[in-house]
Amino acid sequence: MANQRVMIVDDDVNICELLRLYFEKEGYDVVTVNDGRTALEKVQQKEPDIILLDIMMPELDGWQTCREIRKFSEVPVIMVSAKGETFDKVLGLELGADDYVVKPFDTKEVVARVKAVLRRTAGRTEATKEDGVVEYDNLYININNYELKVCGKTIDTPAKELELIYHLASNPNRVFTRDQLLDDVWGFDYFGESSRTIDVHVKRLREKLEGASDKWELKTVWSVGYKFETKD
Repeated sequence: MANQRVMIVDDDVNICELLRLYFEKEGYDVVTVNDGRTALEKVQQKEPDIILLDIMMPELDGWQTCREIRKFSEVPVIMVSAKGETFDKVLGLELGADDYVVKPFDTKEVVARVKAVLRRTAGRTEATKEDGVVEYDNLYININNYELKVCGKTIDTPAKELELIYHLASNPNRVFTRDQLLDDVWGFDYFGESSRTIDVHVKRLREKLEGASDKWELKTVWSVGYKFETKD
């Protein structure tokens, strides 16, 4: 969309320039950065609407950069890499990436993916502005400021874990498959080790929620997926 800002982080100056030309032609403001450390500074200064983040960079690679960004920002991130293995994609998701593009890529496809991610994230923002709060016995989830309280105590929770429990708790007693959760929470269809990604996040959430209440439960539905079950 016009006037939205794209930050391109890649140590290959030619790739940065190529993408810059395409995005500017589409009406975007573009910021290019050639290393992860500078990117961390520019994210806070320039406040981009989305980041294209290369993985293989010197000093601070894309994984580390994404991890640091997620400590202070929920800006959408699309990882870009010559690596297309399932492990790399899963790692990107677990670090909070919204999509994953493999080099060599078609520039028009990258632009289309950026537009798609921006539409999804804009939709989620609009949906949560009106309310964005879910409450149960001894459980408070506020997606607007990414706050989780269990038994009145604020629990430090990574963004994707909070988004996952918010999504499940917003749809009580509905069963979601792992692929549905990955699509709904991470924002795109992913054909790989989705079960590992979801299972790890659920395990960590259960550790935080353990013993909080007997009126609800983050429950496994064997051979299917998970649900947030409420009890009378």
